[in-house]
Amino acid sequence: MTKPMAVLLSKRFAAFLVLCIAALLIQSCATQPPPTANDPPGFFLGLLHGFLILFGFIGSIFTDYRIYAFPNSGVWYDFGYLLGAMAFLGGGGAGTRKGAR
Repeated sequence: MTKPMAVLLSKRFAAFLVLCIAALLIQSCATQPPPTANDPPGFFLGLLHGFLILFGFIGSIFTDYRIYAFPNSGVWYDFGYLLGAMAFLGGGGAGTRKGAR
């Protein structure tokens, strides 16, 4: 590699590294409001919300409706939401062909 190309790559890498560090510093200041619900949505409501993601998205365009419940119970709601969205949207194997090798 020529010397000017090496300098250019090292400057790009340094700029990328500075940008990543700045992004991490900025996002570290972000906070979530504490959940104050008496009975926050859990796994099964996350599963339902994930399965109804398309209808929730369309509703959120025209109304003040969120496709993701807040406050929720945390990891279990997220897991249910992910499973429901994968079930409705076809999961990860929807694009594979049977018999292709």
